[in-house]
Amino acid sequence: MIRTLFSVSWIAALLACAFPACSDTASASLMPDQTRLTLERLYASPSLSGPSPRGVRFSPDGKRVTFLKPRADDLSRYDLWQFDTATGAQSMLVDSVLVDPQDAELAEAEKALRERRRIAGLRGIVDYAWGTAGTILVPAGGDLHLITLGKDKPSVRQLTNTEAFEYDAKVSPGGRYVSFIRDGALFAVEITTGKEHRLSPPAEPEKAISYGVAEFVTQEEMHRYTGYWWSGDGRHIAYTKVDESGVDIIPRFDIAADEVTVVEQRYPRAGRPNAIVSLIVRELATGKETTLTSAGPDTYLAHVYWANGAVWFQTVNRAQTHLAWNRAAGPDWRVSTPYTEENAVWVNLASNFVGLEDGGALITDESEGYRHIVWLAAGTFERRPLTSGDHVVLDILGYDTETRTVYFSGYFDTPLEKHLYAVPLGPADAENAAMRRITPEGGNWQVSLGPDLQSYVGTFSSATQPPRTGLYRIDGTLITWIEENGLDAAHPYAPYLASHAPQEFGTLTAEDNQTLHYSIRKPADFDPAKKYPVIVEVYGGPGVKRVANEWGPLTDVFYTAQGFIVFRLDNRGTDGRGRRFEDVIHRRTGGPEVRDQLTGVDWLKSQPYVDAERIVLQGWSYGGYMALMTLAQAPEGTFAAVVAGAPVTDWSLYDTFYTERYMGTPQDNPEGYAASSVFAHIDGLSRAPLMLVHGMADDNVTFDNTTRLMDALQQRGIVFELMTYPGQRHGIAGEARQVHLMRTRMEFLRRHIKTGER
Repeated sequence: MIRTLFSVSWIAALLACAFPACSDTASASLMPDQTRLTLERLYASPSLSGPSPRGVRFSPDGKRVTFLKPRADDLSRYDLWQFDTATGAQSMLVDSVLVDPQDAELAEAEKALRERRRIAGLRGIVDYAWGTAGTILVPAGGDLHLITLGKDKPSVRQLTNTEAFEYDAKVSPGGRYVSFIRDGALFAVEITTGKEHRLSPPAEPEKAISYGVAEFVTQEEMHRYTGYWWSGDGRHIAYTKVDESGVDIIPRFDIAADEVTVVEQRYPRAGRPNAIVSLIVRELATGKETTLTSAGPDTYLAHVYWANGAVWFQTVNRAQTHLAWNRAAGPDWRVSTPYTEENAVWVNLASNFVGLEDGGALITDESEGYRHIVWLAAGTFERRPLTSGDHVVLDILGYDTETRTVYFSGYFDTPLEKHLYAVPLGPADAENAAMRRITPEGGNWQVSLGPDLQSYVGTFSSATQPPRTGLYRIDGTLITWIEENGLDAAHPYAPYLASHAPQEFGTLTAEDNQTLHYSIRKPADFDPAKKYPVIVEVYGGPGVKRVANEWGPLTDVFYTAQGFIVFRLDNRGTDGRGRRFEDVIHRRTGGPEVRDQLTGVDWLKSQPYVDAERIVLQGWSYGGYMALMTLAQAPEGTFAAVVAGAPVTDWSLYDTFYTERYMGTPQDNPEGYAASSVFAHIDGLSRAPLMLVHGMADDNVTFDNTTRLMDALQQRGIVFELMTYPGQRHGIAGEARQVHLMRTRMEFLRRHIKTGER
């Protein structure tokens, strides 16, 4: 998936007197020195948004809530903390220094996995898993550590101690084993004895065969980061055999500061062969194995689940127009297909599945144009919708068997706010009258349900409130705060509140009369009689939405304190609005999305407070592609400057699963690929000053996307500026580099636009 890996916006906030004309053009809009963020403080520790826990989970007995918390002196390093639900006491459970004192160098597989999971810039404890109520598994430093909770303090036991790197570790149901991947094979270690067992055949790197792992497109595009699954009773384990021998090797020059490494990356580009992935079930007691399916190169194995002793697994055809829900149960493990979803355009993959005790299941599909919950009744697997209408379900969060209530998250009130909802297990009605919203309106919620479904941990943020996390009853009433994160005098952001300007929201109309949502953030001392420059932040790609009633990046506030307005618009093709809104990009990208962004620019230019000659466009990843395509198709003089980071420039260079979903293959849609390429519009890139930015070790949007564009621009004599980052992948990680990236933008602006109102 094309995306940004780090939560920073683009241009550096322009420091006081950063421009020669600062004294007479910008000073009227600047906040007092003591309330103005410096670039260094923006990225320093502690986080200006305050404490915000990650990886929030209930213990199996519901007595603790555990979470990862950044250090006050190093916001990229996380420790494991606990919250006692009875007393409200909060304490550090595991100091990351104890399990990873040296910040061990990561293996390439772990680096790639962290990149796919969007945690590449984090250190210390970045993941953990509960075993029984008294044990927690912590992978760190390339080894596995078992934490046993006691009355006084927890004990730490190192389960593995090898030169190899163990990752994707899990505690088996019942707590007998810890399973993990080592050198491309699946292992398990007995917790009580420490005895190791290899559960799969050994990997065959010379044949590009591995076991229990998720291949590139599965991690990046399906968001499946594992290749093995325990049954609920711990008696069986399902795992993958991944054969990548047919996948093209794309030599990638991993250019670091002091060396160049050629990485032979198995990367399936659009139209080229995929991996062959088999799903195997192993019985632990006997070692007996059964192969359930072999998917590929023209079929994908997607998500896998266990329910009531049966394996459920999704398979998708290469065109991604047919999604099958398959099921197999012992002892013969015969495979059936209880349900399929088809769409002539494409089928969006979702990872929603809850197995019911009677053998039925809850899933979601988009058969009616919006994602809704579907009840597959036991026995017949008849499709019975639970929700309906022009709204979007995101995730099924849990099912209460006693009250027959399904809990889920979605956009049912407004596309700007994600909430927790409940609906009874029964037939849907046109108005969703039986459904109820649990979380209060006014912002966005992230929710983790307790094991008994009588409580939840909820994290709320809005345009005026940084993320705050509390423990709530299932009816939505607050029990106690875990991280109240109030904007009081002790808050890290307190000195800068005077320069905080919350987002405002509005709508525009697309050419087909669909509604487009936008956000706009104005300087805190905004004067409608003056004219301001505007930064248009663009992403614009499928599967993502950027306009939301949430706290948002503080770099935006930094811009506004320097006299900028910041504008975002979710064009057609983006997420959370249903299929009609999304399908406009089918077989040709860079058309409707661009026209929607230009609709937003036209609206900006019509506002009396906008300086139409000082509009900047910037984006990263798909946003970098959008920045280039929008510049190239916009009228002369639309933009004062454009910055494109890590852009896709030719879709034939990107991976199969993402690209072919929207575009088909280069073989069956050559006209669409040509028209959607930046190179078809390259002469238009001369219409504004342009800067390109890319990490030189990018394994997602590979660096040749930019080098090919560089060559084409040079051949046409089009002047551009360039900044590359040695050793950096799809995101630019590290405080020093982020500061440098922002300073680089500042210099680019200094040459092409003056800040401040006029």
